[in-house]
Amino acid sequence: MKIETRLFLVLVPFFLLVSGVYAVWTYAITSQVEPVGTAALLLVAGLVAMIGFYLGLVARRIDARPEDDPLGEIEQGAGDQGVYSPWSWWPLVIAGAAAVCFLGLAVGWWLFYIGAAVSVVGLVGWVFEYSRGQHAH
Repeated sequence: MKIETRLFLVLVPFFLLVSGVYAVWTYAITSQVEPVGTAALLLVAGLVAMIGFYLGLVARRIDARPEDDPLGEIEQGAGDQGVYSPWSWWPLVIAGAAAVCFLGLAVGWWLFYIGAAVSVVGLVGWVFEYSRGQHAH
């Protein structure tokens, strides 16, 4: 986790510098600071800082991973990495619901609400897929 923490925390000064350059550049061109882009870049710097801070806290709580060891070997990372269910249909339901939501933005809000309801059903189904057994559908 140390590599990820450093990666995100190095980006914070970059985005702060870019937001300053953006503010000065827009002021030089239009004689006024463009507030939306400047605020967005400052918010990106804040969000990157929050992610880096979180990853730093997690890195202190967990043991070192094979990726954190400079002398680590590939086979140290062997074994189970988590649970993945390739037979699950719930991601397809969520993707279809997201498509309906985006279509609802163009067609009408009533269609967006239908897509949001289907996406909630799909998300609940995906989260609780293993709650009643290994292959219960």
